[in-house]
Amino acid sequence: MTAERGASVPDRDEQPGSLTGLLLVSAALAVFELFYLPLRFDGTALPDLGGAPFPISALVAAVSMWWLVGAAARVEPRAAVAGAPLWMWLGVMLLFVLVVPGGDRIVLSDWRMLLLLGAGAFPAAFRIGDVLAKAAIARNKEMAAKGARGT
Repeated sequence: MTAERGASVPDRDEQPGSLTGLLLVSAALAVFELFYLPLRFDGTALPDLGGAPFPISALVAAVSMWWLVGAAARVEPRAAVAGAPLWMWLGVMLLFVLVVPGGDRIVLSDWRMLLLLGAGAFPAAFRIGDVLAKAAIARNKEMAAKGARGT
């Protein structure tokens, strides 16, 4: 991206808190997605449609994890850094499986939890693969340019 009309493009060094902010957003989204996973059409929070489950948090996880990994890749285009929001999200999920605050059972043991894990992890993993592919293409172009110069 080029700077136009005197506007400066922020450098990676000028964004020290960006990755930390993305990790905090990832952890917060994991908590909210877990808390909203048991939503049902039972007449309490949603209309009464026979008590059918409404796992909207799986859709939120799919979209948000795709975006978070992409944003982390823009901060630092290495796969280890780009995958940090996914690791944070999975870590919070695991934390709530192992530690139950106040003795309440938050993690559901049915298909909705598997849907949430899959919907959050698969798009993020595909995006990490995209980051790896772009890095490999850039590395190959650099090596080809060095080979053409004879160095």
